[in-house]
Amino acid sequence: MTAPLTGYADKISVRVGEKIAFKVSSIGPNPYNATLVKIVRGDPNPGGPPPKLEDLSEFLDGRFASRVQHAWPGSYGLVEGTKDLRLPAGLMVEAVIWPTLPDDGPQTVLSRRDPETGAGFALVLTPDGMALEVGGAQVVVGKALRARVWYRVWASADPGTGTLRVGQQPLLRAFAVDDEGEAETVATAALAVEVPRPVLIGAEQAQDRPAQRCFNGKIEAPAITGLAAWDFARCIDSMDIKDSGPNGLHGRLINLPTRAMKGASWTGAERDWRKAPHHYAAIHFHDDDLHDCGWADDFDFTVPRDLKSGIYGIQLSCGPLRDVIPFFVRPQVGKPQAKVCYLASTFTYQVYSNFSRGAYDEAFRKRVADWKAFPNNPDEHKDYGLSTYNHHRDGSGVAYSSHLRPLLTWRPNFLSFNDEAGSGLRHLPADTHLTGWLDRMGVAFDIVTDHDLEEKGAEILASYKVVLTGTHPEYHTAGTLDALQTYTETGGRLMYLGGNGFYWRVALSKNVPGAIEVRRTEGGIRTWAAEPGEYYHAFDGAYGGLWRRSDRPPNLLCGIGFSSQGTFVGDSYRQTPAARDNVHAWVFEGVKDELFGGYGFSGGGAAGFELDRLDHRLGSPLNAVVLASSEGHDRKNFVVVHEERLGFATTIPGQTLEELIHADMTYIEKPAGGAVFSVGSITYCGSLPHNKFDNDVSRLTFNVLNRFGELSLKWPF
Repeated sequence: MTAPLTGYADKISVRVGEKIAFKVSSIGPNPYNATLVKIVRGDPNPGGPPPKLEDLSEFLDGRFASRVQHAWPGSYGLVEGTKDLRLPAGLMVEAVIWPTLPDDGPQTVLSRRDPETGAGFALVLTPDGMALEVGGAQVVVGKALRARVWYRVWASADPGTGTLRVGQQPLLRAFAVDDEGEAETVATAALAVEVPRPVLIGAEQAQDRPAQRCFNGKIEAPAITGLAAWDFARCIDSMDIKDSGPNGLHGRLINLPTRAMKGASWTGAERDWRKAPHHYAAIHFHDDDLHDCGWADDFDFTVPRDLKSGIYGIQLSCGPLRDVIPFFVRPQVGKPQAKVCYLASTFTYQVYSNFSRGAYDEAFRKRVADWKAFPNNPDEHKDYGLSTYNHHRDGSGVAYSSHLRPLLTWRPNFLSFNDEAGSGLRHLPADTHLTGWLDRMGVAFDIVTDHDLEEKGAEILASYKVVLTGTHPEYHTAGTLDALQTYTETGGRLMYLGGNGFYWRVALSKNVPGAIEVRRTEGGIRTWAAEPGEYYHAFDGAYGGLWRRSDRPPNLLCGIGFSSQGTFVGDSYRQTPAARDNVHAWVFEGVKDELFGGYGFSGGGAAGFELDRLDHRLGSPLNAVVLASSEGHDRKNFVVVHEERLGFATTIPGQTLEELIHADMTYIEKPAGGAVFSVGSITYCGSLPHNKFDNDVSRLTFNVLNRFGELSLKWPF
């Protein structure tokens, strides 16, 4: 379903002087307005500080014609070079396929067809087996294919005799299953085989959209005899598809089908596709894949020289309809505007983008309406693509996420949960609890995104006294981890103000702009698991999964690592004796109670949902000091994560498994004056706005930031 007013930008972040373009879909009928705002707070909870979007219309205030722009999910291969080529005498096509939804309606494997006249051909999977369609003629095998089984399929058409043939053969037969056969018919009219159209692999052209009848499953080695034979074992790290024949009819993939997928020749002898690409010569297509919506630009904006680094947005309005498209303005490398840098977790935001949680019921809708929260939920707008926490319609996990589409979950005031004890915010909206706190404390700060850090490296952080993370910096590349490690070991100070951080490995690729890839391998809390043999990223060839599985647990960087997960509820921390010694008492100056944090706008407490703990066996430095640990977590709602259970018997002898369910607030001194302060909880920042920001969590965070940043600020309350 199309949202009535929405859009996206062509970039996530820009610096002053750079241009960013915006693409908008509006049902109108009147023109819509677009103004610039600065996003400071994005929590619509009426019980807390109100949302704060600063009006900056003096920089941009435009009025633009409304038009509807559609998203068209469904992946396929497109070979445009065949438009001007004629087929050899007759038609012979073949492929190897692994269907995942064989009982669905027609799904095209290979086609070259005019959608208006029907001329041309299509090799099609149907519930009754393989079919060949030429013009208005059709022949069907009449035997259903099994799901997740490899088949060789083929078809031919002889215009001279009018004969059509189609066949299917499983590469591994099953006892007492009749799914092999061939069918033949003679058309009553002339066969219109030839048509000046592109070849599509995994779909066919449509009149009202780019493609239709998209295939669900894997395709390998599609070929048209005498014309082209496409080898998917080549250029696996790109969206290019190569013709191994003499005509060089190369093509490109549309909407990010999944590559580096094991094919019909896979034996299990090699798991790294780079070492045996012919074992990974399949592409997994889905009818709900989406990469780049391809919308036309409505307007662009060049960032003025005097605009400070921060989170900004284009606020759209058309009658009663509203939307905000966020983007980040970063400083120039080596030219900081503040001592403090907030590292926006844009990798994590993108991985979770448009997470359809299946929880948008009437009670949730009522809260959204009552609070005037962002109205569009991914449960109702799956046409804008899925999150990597979702499954495709065929049950396979979503491995890619793109920012070149409307990102509904990035909006300020978007509610992820109907949180009884708080606001139910995640990711960018939840991180505005922190940016709103910085604003209230009078702390000037720059913003750098994960994408900026990956591109520029440690140099972009080097000028800052302190770097802050948000609530959930979960996804990282080797480049971003290297940069943070270098920063903290060369005098930088890091405040890790979230939980379950630095956990999963992701990959980016210059060959596939706008996209990010994740492979959910082996252990870890996850909504789906990668198929055996499909653990290496297509984008960069690196082994995917947990950083812990690559011997780089989060403990090495920040002293603590993900240990337990529960429902979206929070509880309190209790200070340890170390919090009151002469070395660390400054952290808790002005903190009234030993037990603190049992309040907040994320689950009702500072320690909740996902919790990290110290473990020297996993790399926590020996000089790491636990200043406070959380308690009170309901053992019925919280569980120890899988990877902790596996190693528990040898990790902490003498403890019970349940004792691992807590967050450790930790302080570490690093070389050259560097330091790391970690809180180990996703819900921590949700406590900052409690009591109009005057609370113990706010005070201790202020104390650490003030010292780390050398700010010389006074507590404002």
